[in-house]
Amino acid sequence: MADGFIPPHGGYANLLSYRKAEIVYDATVYFCDRFVGRRDRTRDQMIQAARSGKQNIIEGSQASGLSKQMEIKLTSVARASLEELLADYRDFLRTHRLDEWDADHPYAQRLRRLNRLGDGSYETFRKGIEHPDPAICANVIIGLIKVATYLLDRQIRRLEKDFVNAGGLRERMTAARLAARAKQRRKPTDALDSP
Repeated sequence: MADGFIPPHGGYANLLSYRKAEIVYDATVYFCDRFVGRRDRTRDQMIQAARSGKQNIIEGSQASGLSKQMEIKLTSVARASLEELLADYRDFLRTHRLDEWDADHPYAQRLRRLNRLGDGSYETFRKGIEHPDPAICANVIIGLIKVATYLLDRQIRRLEKDFVNAGGLRERMTAARLAARAKQRRKPTDALDSP
């Protein structure tokens, strides 16, 4: 407790879930600019869902120092936003009579290999995201969303486990206060220190 009861927090840029969500956001902006009409309400909803996925990871990471409950809640909101976005891409494919790749599709297998790269960025996926065929573009982004939601599911389970094992701010505050009181009781009084 020497460093205080507020633990280190933030660091969202180091989270793989955040990095994937950021790619999804950038890819969604690109996709909507290319394939969704400017007056179509779906465009704004898709971009907002992608943004919410990314931004709630940031907010949850920043809030984690004071509230594990808030971190879990915001990370769950990020997960839900990306699930909503996934449904929008599936709707796009269905309404345009385009197929979603199954797990055995050669492009899906290639995408899985690319997603295993720990340092993958937008550049890693640019060829697929910016492909002129909207089916390829949508399927690449669907694959990225699936990875991001999988990572967020794991992150939420880890946050739950950490909370059960270590508690939250109130427990840390109580422990810090009890430790300070115990330290005060151990200090010798001035009267006893006098010769």
